[in-house]
Order: sequence, then C-alpha cells, then structure tokens
Amino acid sequence: MADLEARLLEILGPQQLLVGDAIGDDYTHDEALSATPVRPLAVARPECAADVAAIVRVCDELGVPVTARGAGTGLSGACTPRADGIVLALERMNKILEIDTDNYVAVVEPGVSLDELDTVLAPLGLVYPVCPGENSASLGGNVATNAGGMRAVKYGVTRHQVLGLEAVLASGEVIRTGGKFVKATTGYDLTQLIIGSEGTLAVVTEAVLKIYPRPLHSSTILVPFASVDEIASAVPKIVQSGVNPLVLEYVDGGGLSTLAANVGLDLGIGADVQVAAKAYLIVVIEQHSEQRLDEDVEVLAELVGELGAIDVYVLPPRSGALLLEAREKAFWVVKALGANDIIDVVVPRASVPQYLRAVTAIATEHASIISAAGHAGDGNIHLSVFQPDDDVRHRVMHAIIATGLEMGGAISAEHGIGKEKKQYFLELEDPNKIALMRRIKAAFDPNGILNPGTLLD
Repeated sequence: MADLEARLLEILGPQQLLVGDAIGDDYTHDEALSATPVRPLAVARPECAADVAAIVRVCDELGVPVTARGAGTGLSGACTPRADGIVLALERMNKILEIDTDNYVAVVEPGVSLDELDTVLAPLGLVYPVCPGENSASLGGNVATNAGGMRAVKYGVTRHQVLGLEAVLASGEVIRTGGKFVKATTGYDLTQLIIGSEGTLAVVTEAVLKIYPRPLHSSTILVPFASVDEIASAVPKIVQSGVNPLVLEYVDGGGLSTLAANVGLDLGIGADVQVAAKAYLIVVIEQHSEQRLDEDVEVLAELVGELGAIDVYVLPPRSGALLLEAREKAFWVVKALGANDIIDVVVPRASVPQYLRAVTAIATEHASIISAAGHAGDGNIHLSVFQPDDDVRHRVMHAIIATGLEMGGAISAEHGIGKEKKQYFLELEDPNKIALMRRIKAAFDPNGILNPGTLLD
C-alpha cells in the first residue's frame, strides 16, 4: 500500500487521492440492492486522460485492481470495488468539451451528468435523448453500462447515440475510436465493443455523442386496459401507427397507484375504471408543432379505442410530468418497500404476456412477491423480487431469467450484469460466447486489472 500510495501521489495532488478514513461510504458501492459494500485501498480522482493513463499504468505494473466509477447510480454492482484495489473516480473529469451544432454532436468527459449536459443543450434548442431514469447519472457510466430508459422505443439506447470514444487501455495506452461521422467500415468497431463492457476492457475518458433538435411540444396519455394481453397487442400497432411515441411504458394497476401516491398525484381515474383496469400504458408523444401534436394525440386515442382501451386520459402538463417523474422513481419506491432484488430481463414484445404469466407462476411456486413494470415499447420488463431467503431468491431469479432466455430474450436490457447478476450470466449464457468474451478480455487486459469480478470471473 505504501508503494502504491507513493506512486499515485507522483501523479495526483493530495486532494485527488483518498485513503483510509478519507474514503467516503459512497465509493464502496453502487445502488444494487443485493451488493455488499467494499472499502478499497484508495480512491484516485483524476482530472484528465493523462492522469487516468498514468494511474492505470501504475496499477497494471503492481497488479492492483482498478474499478472505474461515475456517479455510482448503477444497479448491478459493477462499480463495487475490490478490497485489494482502487476506485478510479471520474467525477472531476466533468467538462463539456464541445457542442458542435454543425455536426450535431456533443463531446464530453465521462464525469458529465445527464442533467449538466441537458442544462447546456436546452437553451440551444437541442437534446441528448437517452434518459435512463436518473439524471444525476454520469455519461461515462451510461457508456459503460449501455444505459437505456423510457425513451429507447424512439431513440434506442446509449450505443445508438455514441459516435466515438477516447479510452485508456490496461497498459496505459490511449486510443481513439470513431469520430464525428455516422458511418465507417474500417476494421473492428472498437467503439461498440467498449460500450456496455462495464469497465472491464478500457476506461472511457471522452465520448462523442449524437444530439438532436429539441421538440417544443409534448403530451402524456394514460390508457387503461383490462389485460396485459391487450396491451401486448396494442404496443406494436402504436409503434407502427406513425405517431412515433417517445415513451411507451407498461405498469400494472397496483403499481400505478403506488407510483402516483409517491409523488402526491391524483390522476382522476374513476373507481369503475380502476376496478376494470389490470394494466396501463403510459404514452408520451412529442412534436415540433402544436398542430402536429394534436393530430398525433387524436390518432392515438382513436387507435387505442379500437384496440380495446377502457378509456383514454390526456393528462394536463403538470400531471403528465409528475407521472413520468413517478415512473422514473420506481426503483426508489420498491427499495423503500423492501424489495430484495430487481431484474431487467428483455423479451420480444409479443412475448410479454406469456412471460408475465410465467413469472406469476414462479412467484406462486416459491411463495414470493414479484411486482412488474417496464418499457412496453421494447419488451424490457422490470421485476422487483420480494423474497428475503437468499436460497429461495436464487431459485426464483434463476427461473425468471431462464424463462426469459427460453423466449428469445436476454438477461439484462439496460442495468448490465455487474457482479450481482454474474452467477446467472455464467450459469445460463452460451458457454462458447463466454469463452470468446474471456479471450477478448485477455486481449484488452492481459493482467486482469480492469474491474475484475465484473461480468466474468
């Protein structure tokens, strides 16, 4: 430790290196419900890519694990450090380096938060569209986990919005991938390989992001249905209708009441509708002109009426904003209610009702409570598991995830595997794919110092 601290102090100033009691609890964990906090040897807080490269080079030489950390808002334990390693905290690398309005890109350091970028873009009439539900999240963390969120039905996830990266390899070498262009066929796509690798292949020190004109008008529509099957049938027709929804969310009846109560929102839904409605769609439409928005809302209302909607509620702007805020805070609600774990399996959209029926059967079989909400537009269902017995919960989680894979889905749509879902990943994923990932990891990080224990053993 003395050698490591001395070497790091040659690179960083005293205020940039935290050791011992100076290491705050925030650096010991992320927001994964099942993770156990771990105190690292040190927290290094670089201010530029050259600092990052020098730190990583020293750690590679000494065999010290490095866990890169953004804002710590992740839900998979990917930035839980090692007791014999350091945290590479990137919050001081928080500069917005460029807003290029000719090429519609923003160039940012990894510590820039979504809120900070939006504050700069909004006065320019621009927007970065990825919205994973926590605006204090850092863009570096979003890149590392390939964050998604409610707007994925229209804009896709982080990997669809990143044009290029600057990244530091385990050797301390700095590479640039991609650039301010939208297409290239020039060797392997290293940008996309690094995105979603959860800090196991490289440390991102700069990202080139797509930005868009910001629509001026939006409307939030709440649509109750008598069954999840009807919602599943309605979703593809809404997507194909031409209204191009920004948000297309599913929440069950009980979940909607809980979310609304959490923000003090009265949606004005009659008792008869509440009794009949088993599930709701939350739809947000945006447009550049108010007339176009009104036309789209009318088209949507007529369409869902034909598809069996019990009613259609076009919410006032404040109510719509509060409902979206409540949906974004769903994790904090289930955490406060005592959820033991969360799952973000994704399945093909048409398989959602079948999947939810299977989840209900699994919950009943294991005497567990599982609540559901999710991104109906892309088949990503968020399940909150209430089962305090670790062994029983493992069987429940294994069954739920295995069922999603059998339906053609994936273990995680947006939270990542991290350390907390790794056992399911290694148990259930194709062993040939895992073997290939291990070889890729070895090529990027021969000594295994970058976030060891995340994704792979």
